[in-house]
Amino acid sequence: MPRAIYRTVLSLVALPLAMLCSPASADIPADSEQLIITLTRDWDAPTGHAFRFERRGDRWHQVGMETPVNVGRAGLAWGIGLHPQQPGQQKVEGDGRAPAGIFRLGDAFGYGAELATGLNYQPMSAEHYCIDVKGSPYYNQTVDAGEVGAEAVRGSSEGMRRDLHYGDDQYKKGIFVAHNPKNVDGAGSCIFIHLWSGPGEPTAGCTAYAEPALDDVLLWLQRDANPLYIALPKASYRALQEDWQLPQVRWSQ
Repeated sequence: MPRAIYRTVLSLVALPLAMLCSPASADIPADSEQLIITLTRDWDAPTGHAFRFERRGDRWHQVGMETPVNVGRAGLAWGIGLHPQQPGQQKVEGDGRAPAGIFRLGDAFGYGAELATGLNYQPMSAEHYCIDVKGSPYYNQTVDAGEVGAEAVRGSSEGMRRDLHYGDDQYKKGIFVAHNPKNVDGAGSCIFIHLWSGPGEPTAGCTAYAEPALDDVLLWLQRDANPLYIALPKASYRALQEDWQLPQVRWSQ
């Protein structure tokens, strides 16, 4: 059986039954002690600001600096994660929107043999691809072409060594975001936190940081803290804050 790396990542972050969200709420799981929260101006904004929180006892504390980030070129749309399904625009493949909601964070990945992070780390090679081809049995999974075969990675599947395939360093370091963990065909794939190509330069559907800021995030994150990623427009965050038990965010803009 070919080994699909992203499938392994998601198995590490699967929730036990007792922690599944009820239909009416999206309480932060009790085992999660770190949050990254991205807030945008509205659903169509391609940029936003990210904030970090640590749980100490029964309270969340904001740590570090408010950080500018880029999101999808078309903004945000509801993704599939730990939150209940929401009314409104849903993320689909190729829509240029980053997923909104609450998501587990998986392993870090990158170009080098090692990376300074408290997460598990997966080095990428020229043979690693993330499959975004609808109908593929490997949809929304990162695979090794040497194991699954060249035919499985044909089409628009994305080479994870962007320096070798596309001549840029956006995936020199990054983090898998567990969006669409059951790999529902066409519901959006290959969602990461990664390096930006420049301030204000949006992504195809990921969240992108300047390298110094992402370095800080990678060092701060700890796999045993079961970190989460949350992305919402500010108005939606305010509306859901009480029901979803979200921390108070101090933002300057």
